[in-house]
This record gives sequence, C-alpha cells and structure tokens, in this order.
Amino acid sequence: MSSFSRPDLSDIHRGDWVDSRLPAAWRPYARLARLDRPVGIWLTLFPCWAALVQASHGFPDLRQLAIFSLGALLMRSAGSTVNDIADRKFDGHVERTRFRPLASGQIGVPQALAFLIMQLALAASLLFFLTPYARLIAICVLPLVFLYPFCKRFTYWPQAVLGAAFNWGMLMAWAEVTGHIPAGVVLLWLGAVAWQIGYDTVYAYVDTKDDTRLGLKSTAILFGQRGKACIGLFYALAVGAWSVGGWMLGMSLPYAIGMLVIAAHLAWQTGRIDLARPDVNFRLFLANILTGALLAGAAFVGTL
Repeated sequence: MSSFSRPDLSDIHRGDWVDSRLPAAWRPYARLARLDRPVGIWLTLFPCWAALVQASHGFPDLRQLAIFSLGALLMRSAGSTVNDIADRKFDGHVERTRFRPLASGQIGVPQALAFLIMQLALAASLLFFLTPYARLIAICVLPLVFLYPFCKRFTYWPQAVLGAAFNWGMLMAWAEVTGHIPAGVVLLWLGAVAWQIGYDTVYAYVDTKDDTRLGLKSTAILFGQRGKACIGLFYALAVGAWSVGGWMLGMSLPYAIGMLVIAAHLAWQTGRIDLARPDVNFRLFLANILTGALLAGAAFVGTL
C-alpha cells in the first residue's frame, strides 16, 4: 500500500455522533467511556449473556439481565477511563490513540479521576441488587481492572489480564443465579480468556510499531511473525474449552453445532490475518462481535 493511501488508524473519528449530538462539555467524557466505540461493550456483554442463559437454563430473569447489562457497560467504561489515565503519556505518541481526551489535552487528570469515581459509584450501586456471594465475586475483579493498564510495562501478556477481567461477568452470572460456580463454568471462562487473547492480539498488531518504539509490551510483539499461528492456537483453545465446558454443564446437541459454527468463523478470521495490514487486522478484531453473538446464541439453543 502506498504511503499516500495508507489509512488513518485513529480510533476517534471527528464529526461522528459525539461531535454532532452532544454538548461540547460532554464529548471528552463520552469518548473516555468509549461510548463512541461500543465494540468493547459488545465483547463484554455477549459472554455475560451466554453465562446468564446457561445458568438460567433458558431466557434469564429480566431483572438480572438488566443488572448485568448495566454492570458490563459501567465496568467496561470505568476500565477504559483507568486505562486512559494510566496511558496518557503514551497515547499521544501512538497513531491509534493520539486523539483520546487525556492524550490530546481536552481534559485533565483531576476531571478524569472525578469521572472515574462517578462510574465506580454507579457500578457499586448495582451490588445492592446482587446476592452476597455474587457481590464478593464482583469485588474480586477490581484488582484486575486497575492492574491491566500497567501490565504492558512489565509483561508481554496484558491481553490475558484483560481477558480475565473482561469476561468476569460469566463467573458472576453463575454466582448470582445458582449460588455456585461449577468447574464447567470456570472452563467456559478460561475459553473466553483464550478467545480474548486471540482477538486482542489481532488488535495489538495495529500498534506494534508504536509500542516497540515506546518500550511497551504485548502478545503481538511477543509472537512477532508467528502471530497468525499463535492466534489460531488460542482460538482453537477457546472453542475446545467452550465445547468441553458446555458438555460438563449438560448443553444439548444444538450447542455443539453452535461450536462448529464458531470454529469455522474463527478459522476464517485466522486465515484472513495479515500482520503487515493494520487496517485488515482492525476489521478482523471487529468481526469478533459476531463471535460473541454466536456464543450467546449457542448457549441459548443449548438449553433447549
């Protein structure tokens, strides 16, 4: 691809609905919470919904569905705020993140911290609607939320920490609905972590040049030119864990068919990966919204 046709990899696009519909004072906070980039919300919600469906043996209670959906939205936005506060000195030097509110100076750290406190307070208010056991499980994720942004400074595996936190709602769902977390559920959660290592590595290949220059670490930098094979391996581990975990939980035959569909979709993604094309890799990262939807759908038909 010639230099004059190289796509702009920034994840913030001027003139979108945030700029056109929100008051100027609100815009930096909407972007800080990633409301303009909802892919992370969907990638958090779908595994959580899948676990709720499985724990409920069908369509979940609407109250529980609302609480867990709001919780996923709030904790994902809070995690994004923590990440931007921690990375504010790096983001301005990375093509994808250079226009983020803290990196570009639209707001300062005090304002971001106040916004974070508000997000966490709203998320904490949802704990009153959960059982004591589910509350305990929920609180246990907080160290991961605050640890993740700093992982890229000392480990090549920040994607694993992010995957553990992103999919924590799966464990919470079973704790809330059934009062316990079976071994099969832990396996499903580990499968989601492996899935996230895979797709977040695809995403990390967008930033490899900037991250290497800044001395930051990621699985993309660790895997290097072996990335395609490594990502395929983690996708295979995800499908395997979901399949065995579903079997342990007594999922029906349609669930196994759903796993085959997911395996085919992830194989297609792996085949399309081009380590030299950040724009292609970003589109493949977005394709995992469909993977999440397929997982939730497989969970639903598996309870029939």
